[in-house]
Parts: sequence; C-alpha cells; structure tokens
Amino acid sequence: MESYTIEAAKAVSGEITVPGDKSISHRSIMLGSIASGITRVTGFLRGEDNLATLNAFRAMGVEVEDDGTTLTIHGRGLHGLEEPADVIDCGNSGTSIRLLTGLLSGQSFFSVLTGDKYLRKRPMKRVVGPLWEMGARIAGRAGGEKAPLAISGARLQGIAYDSPVSSAQVKSAILLAGLYADGETVVREPHLSRDHSERMLRHFGADIQADGPCVRIRGGRELRGQDIVVPGDISSAAFFIVAGLIVPGSELLIKGVGVNPTRTGIVDILHLMGGEISLQNQRELSGEPVADILVRTSPLRGIEIGGDLVPRAIDEFPVLCVAAACASGRTVIRDAQELRVKETDRIKAMAENLRLAGVPVEETGDGMIIEGGKGFSAFNADSKGDHRIAMSMLIAGLVTPGSCRVDDTDCIATSFPNFFQLLEQVAKR
Repeated sequence: MESYTIEAAKAVSGEITVPGDKSISHRSIMLGSIASGITRVTGFLRGEDNLATLNAFRAMGVEVEDDGTTLTIHGRGLHGLEEPADVIDCGNSGTSIRLLTGLLSGQSFFSVLTGDKYLRKRPMKRVVGPLWEMGARIAGRAGGEKAPLAISGARLQGIAYDSPVSSAQVKSAILLAGLYADGETVVREPHLSRDHSERMLRHFGADIQADGPCVRIRGGRELRGQDIVVPGDISSAAFFIVAGLIVPGSELLIKGVGVNPTRTGIVDILHLMGGEISLQNQRELSGEPVADILVRTSPLRGIEIGGDLVPRAIDEFPVLCVAAACASGRTVIRDAQELRVKETDRIKAMAENLRLAGVPVEETGDGMIIEGGKGFSAFNADSKGDHRIAMSMLIAGLVTPGSCRVDDTDCIATSFPNFFQLLEQVAKR
C-alpha cells in the first residue's frame, strides 16, 4: 500500500491537459464492441477501470488494437460476442460491472462478473432489480445485492422503469439491456443524471429518444462503428480547478475538458461559492461539448448544495468538501445520500479525513455541514481505497502548513494515472 507526502504550494499555475473522460471511455469500448464495423477511439483513458472494461470485451472475442494513441475496435455486432472462458474481473470499476450486467443480460451465453474487495461490497440490486423485471436471469451474493454476479443470457422484454435514484449507471445498464429487449424500454429519473450513454447511443445509430430525465430506447436496431474523440474528464479536472481557486496567487488553464451540462455541476457550484472560472474555446467533439477551463484564485463563501445540482456533481463532492473547508462560513450538503454507495461511503470518509485536518464537520444522513474558513492543520489521511478521497486530500495538502501524508494512494491509478506528474508540474514551491 503506497503513501504520498505533500507540502504546501506557493501557487498553482501553467497549462495542463487531463486524461480522457472515464465515463465516455467505458462507453466507447462497450458500444464499439457491439457495433458493426470499425470504431476508432482517441483520447481513451488508460486507467485501471477502463482497462478492466477493455479486457472484458477482449475476453468475449473482440479484437482491439492499441497503438498508444488510438484504439481500433473491430465490432462484432449486437449478437456477435462470445461466451468468456473465465470469470470477468471488473477490478474496482462500478461502471464496468453495472453496465456489463445490463449488456450481458441479453446475450445467449453464461457469464460471471466480479471485482476487488471494495467492488464486492457495493450494492448491485439497484441494477439487478429492474433487469429482473425485463426477464434477466441474474444470481448474486445476498440475493443479487452483491457481486460476484452470475448471468444466464435470456430473452428480454422492454419495461417502463421509474428509478428511485438519479444514477447514470442504473440508467445505462437498463438502456444497454434495452438494445436486446423486445419493444420499448423507458427509464425515468427524479433528476437528469449524466447523459453520455444517450448521446453515444444516438451517435452509434440506436433508436433512442431523450426528453430530460425520461429516455426511451427500442431494441433490435444494429449499431454502426464510429470515430470517437474522448474529451478530458471534468471529474479529473475538478481537483485542479479547486486547487487553482484555493492556493493563493494561482492561474491555471486546463485544456480540452468535456463540459457536458449533466457534468458541470462542479463549475456551477463553485461559481455560486464565488469561484472565478471561465470556459473558453467552446466546441463539440463526437456529440460532446468541450472547452478550455481557466481558473484563478478566488475568495470562496459557504453555500447550501442540494436538489438537481447533486447528480450533476456527484463524483466531485470529495474535492468540493475541500473547497468548502477553505470557504468562509458554513456549507450545507444535502440530497447526496448516493455518496454513501460509491467506492466507499464518501460522506463518512470525507468527514473523518476533514476532522483529522482540524475542520469542524457534522455528518448527516444525506450529506454534511462544513464550517469553513478555519484552515487545515497537518494531517495523515486515509483514502479508504477510494481514488477521489485520496486526490481530494492531496489537494487539501497544497494549502496546509507542514507536511501531510495520504495513505493508500495506489487507487488513484484507477482513474488518473498521471495525477502525481501533473500535480508536481503545476504546484510552485
């Protein structure tokens, strides 16, 4: 288990490019593999989570060439996947296991999905339940609640599903199963979650219609291979956006970042807190909006965060907690109970780590209350094996007097393999 020691920075400055979007990278492999013809993907994130998805499809007979810049996927069509000879290991990737569960439910073969010790603790029935309603045959530990999951391919029927949570993973699993289902499959959410699946399915030619938080897809239509350009991941950029706001004397340009409106809650929240963030050179690539993000040091103020802002920033809350601790006044986070079922219970983990750093925090059932403006004291933090917790506490270390240590930083490789390199590049000491 690796640890990393970090010192305070005098400024954060320069120009950087963050790795490709993790969500889009996952989906490019999945849809490219079940499309007919060639799909070429540039900007693919070679993190452990995405490589787990790539290896899963190779195990099902998909040929993928990788020259280090472009992935060339030789799609096998909607019904061309082969039964894997062994259990598919999804590592730490919740996206891999949940979306694959939907996609594999409509195949004609047997498959088993598992993951590391953290993934095997995460709830799966939120996906398995609606798939059962579609006729899927899935068994798992704790009555289908926990992985490993054993899937026997079945004939699926379209359903209308009112999801109790706004979750792109739940929605996407059902939509992927809907590609194989008879009739129409409808998913409705309380609030619109990230819509990368809808955009990419449309790009590949699926029969799909989206109207805000309601999506409809009809099964049976073949997909066609496409060229995909993966933009920089705003969830990765978020760590450097917050660093640029809280470290004195900073100005940082992050180039080529995806700014899908379902993902820019982090920018909207930080704007409400007083952050100086601007989107420049806005354009569109492969159906996704992209921009360069310029950030400058700003005095932040505490606010209340809840409602439909939450699903639009769900992965960024750990680093938002760091921003809140640096803001003047109180920040109240509510409606964020989804954070309790991520790689770890992120509400509990961030509350514990902030307290270790001397920040007054009150944990609530669906969020927390952070008393900001008091600064951090030197800390030894525990990531709990969660990459976003680890990176968030390292950003906190940039504005903490003395040396700070974060334990269990190996997990950062799941989503951001060159995080440390970029951190040392922009942190001026």
